[in-house]
Amino acid sequence: MKRLLILLALLVGANVHAQKFDGLAATPQMGWNSWNSFACDINEQLIRDTADAMVKLGLKDAGYQYVNIDDCWHGQRDKDGFIHPDPQRFPSGMKTLADYVHSKGLKLGIYSDAGATTCGGKPGSRGHEYQDAKTYADWGVDYVKYDWCDTKGLSAPGAYTTMRDAIRAAGRPMLLSMCEWGDNKAWEWGKDIGHSWRTTADIYPCWNCELNHDAFSRLGVLRILDRQAGLRKYAGPGHWNDMDMLEVGMGMSGDEDRAHFSIWAMMASPLILGNDLRKMPESTRSILANKDVIAISQDQAGIQAWKFFDDGRLEYWARPLANNEWALMVLNRGEQAVNLSYDWKAHFISDEMSKREVDFKKAVYGWRDIWGGKSGDTGKKLEASVAPHSVLLLHLKTKG
Repeated sequence: MKRLLILLALLVGANVHAQKFDGLAATPQMGWNSWNSFACDINEQLIRDTADAMVKLGLKDAGYQYVNIDDCWHGQRDKDGFIHPDPQRFPSGMKTLADYVHSKGLKLGIYSDAGATTCGGKPGSRGHEYQDAKTYADWGVDYVKYDWCDTKGLSAPGAYTTMRDAIRAAGRPMLLSMCEWGDNKAWEWGKDIGHSWRTTADIYPCWNCELNHDAFSRLGVLRILDRQAGLRKYAGPGHWNDMDMLEVGMGMSGDEDRAHFSIWAMMASPLILGNDLRKMPESTRSILANKDVIAISQDQAGIQAWKFFDDGRLEYWARPLANNEWALMVLNRGEQAVNLSYDWKAHFISDEMSKREVDFKKAVYGWRDIWGGKSGDTGKKLEASVAPHSVLLLHLKTKG
């Protein structure tokens, strides 16, 4: 009865004009999620070990902070409708697990669904939004990934607004990651509701493919990138276009992994790792912990990149950074290496959205190749070779 009275107080006190918690995701969120590597095969020891690995491997120091439990952690609802974790998988309970993750200087994320059941067939939050948000707050949860399975007849803006308001009523700041796969164009209405929204179907660890299932498809890196056209104007501090979790270390080549990570950083997408951190080789760790790529992702200006030039073999992408700096990415989508001789002075870069521009005829910038380590300046042509399925990623600063 006491718990029902608490719930009633939450419902009565809920502000119909509630706002999401500000101050979260001022830059794209960084963390790890269990789904890509483990799907439903999860338990509390995995989460503890992952938190340990995140600290030991230097990923916490690199900026990753969320340890997110995806689908299938759920047990049953009790007689009052409150959800409990699976007692076999999470015998110590979520509060104890959250305390452990917090003791490592990290934050805990959890998963639910706007429907009556989750994508994995577990209890969803439909009709229990305020109960679930209060439960998560009591556990010490910091991040809620909210999925979109079993939602026939629901309004996406309405369902996500309800969970936003429930989180606000629960009183604990929790980042709300909206996962409706872009089906309802959340970028058009989600800015004041969630801190990020998925823009496409789920990712698959391949360069340029689409894996078709009976009811849905999974997309490779380039297929997801291509679906971002026209969306950059919706992104900014506190509200990001989410291109899904990272597949770095999940079977693609080293060049593809570096390109994948670079693209997500340039596009200001959340950086949520999907690999098994407990078994991660140094070659993968060095990509995911690259401080210069992460600095682009986490740039305070919060401006998403755009493609400003395509010569038919290579694509040129620019991202304005704070302090009059720039990031430039040259993408080779093809199957052969491409030699480039890029005349900086021939390309005036202008961004109507951010009102940022650079004229290399008037200003000389020094550049540094983040992956290759070379450096130079824009007073001379850029001479380089870009491997297939790879990128050249440059950080530009004014000289003088």
